[in-house]
Amino acid sequence: MPRRGRKYSEARRSYDPIARRPPDEALGRVKEMAFAGFDESIDVATHLGVDPRRADQVVRGTVVLPHGTGKSPRVLAICQGEHEAEAEEAGADYVGTDYVEKIKGGWLDFDVCVATPNLMRLVGPLGRILGPRGLMPTPKAGTVTFNVGRAIAEIKAGKIEYRVDKTGNLHAPIGRVSFDIEPLVENLGAFMSSVLRAKPSASKGTYVKSVSVSSTMGPSVAVDPNSFARSG
Repeated sequence: MPRRGRKYSEARRSYDPIARRPPDEALGRVKEMAFAGFDESIDVATHLGVDPRRADQVVRGTVVLPHGTGKSPRVLAICQGEHEAEAEEAGADYVGTDYVEKIKGGWLDFDVCVATPNLMRLVGPLGRILGPRGLMPTPKAGTVTFNVGRAIAEIKAGKIEYRVDKTGNLHAPIGRVSFDIEPLVENLGAFMSSVLRAKPSASKGTYVKSVSVSSTMGPSVAVDPNSFARSG
């Protein structure tokens, strides 16, 4: 078991880690326990009652957080012609097809890649590089589209993608320690509503088994899963 620092251990002893709290109380506790010398990310982790080994129980989706994540993602748009101007106007950080060769050479200074469908013939071979890093554009994530302006605007506004891992867990950023409680609660609610709507029909029994929130360096705080009403 990894050793923890003094500040982490002190924070861990300051509350009951088992108690499941309402979202506002849990997030307030996370903010109180944040001790790093930078504006830590606040993340949510959920454990789902699904078997990701079965294709009909894979949970994935996207959601635009109403208050963003507190970070402006670097967006690469692989497109040509009129779509280049559209991408630049929407705020893309890098635009054009020249970046395909740069990626082959090891360049990966971006967080999200958007591509038009007609250029996936160029992007497809990059799957071995981009796939393991979660950077490969896909239609399901809305990052393979001719409407590059809208896609980029949504990403810049706080759109995130999530996918269940092999252990049945989902992780996502929902803001920063510097955020007020209300925006954090609304971001968490938007994420959980999307996860609930993404429930596979093949999933039986309890779908959301646990929810917890934590800062980058701090301990996690359990949230009552019943706080999130089924929507959609």
